[in-house]
Amino acid sequence: MSIAGVLPYIQIVLSVLLVVCILLQQTGASLGGAFGGDNFSAGYHTRRGSEKYLFYTAIIIGILFCVSAFAALLIR
Repeated sequence: MSIAGVLPYIQIVLSVLLVVCILLQQTGASLGGAFGGDNFSAGYHTRRGSEKYLFYTAIIIGILFCVSAFAALLIR
C-alpha cells in the first residue's frame, strides 16, 4: 500500500484526535462575557496540568493535520 492509499486514513485519525483534544479543553469564558458582562480575567488565564497538555497536543495534531493535507495535495 502506498502513502497515497494510507494518507486518507491518517487524516481521519488526526481529525478525530483534534476534535477530541479541542472538546476536552476547559474554557475560561463564561456566558456572561458573550452578552457584555465583565469577563476581563478570562483573557489572562494560565493553563496548568492536563489543560496545558491538551492545549499543546491540539496544536501539534493541528500542525500534523495541515502537513498531511498539504502532502495529499502534492501527491495527487
